[in-house]
Amino acid sequence: MSTKKAETTAVKDPTNWVTGDEPMTGPQESYLNTLAQEAGATVPADLTKAEASEKIEELQEQTGRGKPKARKRASKKKSA
Repeated sequence: MSTKKAETTAVKDPTNWVTGDEPMTGPQESYLNTLAQEAGATVPADLTKAEASEKIEELQEQTGRGKPKARKRASKKKSA
């Protein structure tokens, strides 16, 4: 039997967001511009929140950003 907690964060499709058709937020625009610059891509300035979220995911895939990095296990040092 596993004692690991179940994932409780629900991921909702951006197209189903209540506010998804509103203009993207300032932080979304800033992050998109950063990702686009790294990916050598251009991003339209008039994206909605939902479109911006999808574009962020796409550019994260291209750039490798947004993915958790594997942690290195700390090696135990022997006492002398």
